[in-house]
Amino acid sequence: MPRTGAPAPHAPATTTDVSTAAESIPRGAPSSARPIPALTLVSHATATRVGERLLLHGLLAGREVALSRNAPDFTRPGEPLGLPLGDPFMSRKPLRFVPLAEGIRVIPPEEGRCTSAGEPLHGDRDFGPEALARGVPLEFSGRTVVLLHLAPLPGPNAPASLGMVGESAPLQGLRQHIERVADLDVPVLIRGETGTGKELVARALHERSKRTGPFVSVNLGAIPRELAAAELFGSVRGAFTGAQRDREGFFRAAEGGTLFLDEVGEASPEVQVMLLRVLETGEMYPVGASRPVATNVRLVAATDADLEAQIAEGRFRAPLLHRLAGYELRLPPLRERREDMGPLFLHFARQELEALGEAHHLTPTDPYAPPWMPAALAVRLLLHPWPGNIRQLRNVARQLVINSRGQPCLELDARLAQELKLPQAPPPPRAPAPEPPQEPEVAARRKSTEVGGPELLAALRAHDWDVKRAAHHLGIARSSIYDLIERSPSLRLAGDLSVEELTLCFHACQGNLDEMVRRLEVSKRALNRRVKELGLVPKES
Repeated sequence: MPRTGAPAPHAPATTTDVSTAAESIPRGAPSSARPIPALTLVSHATATRVGERLLLHGLLAGREVALSRNAPDFTRPGEPLGLPLGDPFMSRKPLRFVPLAEGIRVIPPEEGRCTSAGEPLHGDRDFGPEALARGVPLEFSGRTVVLLHLAPLPGPNAPASLGMVGESAPLQGLRQHIERVADLDVPVLIRGETGTGKELVARALHERSKRTGPFVSVNLGAIPRELAAAELFGSVRGAFTGAQRDREGFFRAAEGGTLFLDEVGEASPEVQVMLLRVLETGEMYPVGASRPVATNVRLVAATDADLEAQIAEGRFRAPLLHRLAGYELRLPPLRERREDMGPLFLHFARQELEALGEAHHLTPTDPYAPPWMPAALAVRLLLHPWPGNIRQLRNVARQLVINSRGQPCLELDARLAQELKLPQAPPPPRAPAPEPPQEPEVAARRKSTEVGGPELLAALRAHDWDVKRAAHHLGIARSSIYDLIERSPSLRLAGDLSVEELTLCFHACQGNLDEMVRRLEVSKRALNRRVKELGLVPKES
């Protein structure tokens, strides 16, 4: 297996860090502000443990860290005590994490099944800074999933949760920015992709402010353009056809409090001019009024649009952007905070389970029962790009729970499987390779019973899992080699591979069929057929 770095020269190979005080910083640890490698639970037999984590302090100190089912302890962030993974199907022999000059080397035990993003770990595997920044899913015995990632060092003055689920570095930074600006009266512009929780952030700003008035939320994209001015600023009787009485408007409804304007990029030119006046003078003109009305409202706006591009196109006023962005907050997309996906999914799923009266799935009494969240599903959730962010995750959690109602485990139906399908880049066009000439079947020289497991495995590996050439090398009939593979507990056929494992390996290898053969250790011809059956287009090196 190729390696991308060498172990740190001062890292003794036999020293391990098994501290149970996972959230505390040990004495003598470097006081650097750099992030610390961590493991966060994403799937476990006891689903309520999702979100517990282990900070790998030993790696920062140049020591390797061992992880087994019995040690060390995973703890909830902010809590002093925790528990080991404790899954009875996980190997007692430890998986080891070794610090490199840049990155981490993962060394799986010889016994036990360990995979990364669905790809079996048969030997040492190095993960560089980019992979750690994205997060590396690790699956143990097909039951437990953790995410290897970088986490901020816990400090004595960690910000409050502010009603937000997660402990990732981007979310912690956002909380700190909210606390810095919440008690000020400056307008705030919240930017972020759709579904990232902009209204939740606006509510947090209001609740941490000194304002005693109400929080009023308005989506400008949902108001007809011809009515937006009257809805926002109010109107006087007779201002337009149908205005039979004075209308208060959202600004006066939010008096003394906070007015949240979502989708501010949808504001019409007329509304933009009126908003700019309110921000500059603290006064507004209700539609049809001849005198201004003073207003005491803190304005918080949000958008997922590129306002600078709209300014260049003449569709948004630059002075308004400058006024709205008295302080700017940028919300991270979900794909940049993968360690928060497990706790977020659990948060939404718990709400649905409690409504259905099935919350007992989260705290099973049988440690040998299959996990409520299948490991393959947890890995798929981690690797999905989530274009709809938290809103999409909440919807997927609801559908999974309802579709699995009355079942012991979550089940992924065909429609959701298609929605969560990993995107693939279209391969460049290429001419189909000519089929090699068929070789005549070679007469058997030995009985298949004379071939042992190690000899069979060596022959298959020597011939890149070409069954025909391996059979010729062993001197047995081609049909016999399939019988040997089926009887061997350590070998498998391409037909034994799950759709999940095939898909994840395809994307990990970027569609390279030869690399997939080396990783999955199955026949290339059969693997090519299985891949094409899934609608994937392989390529050969």
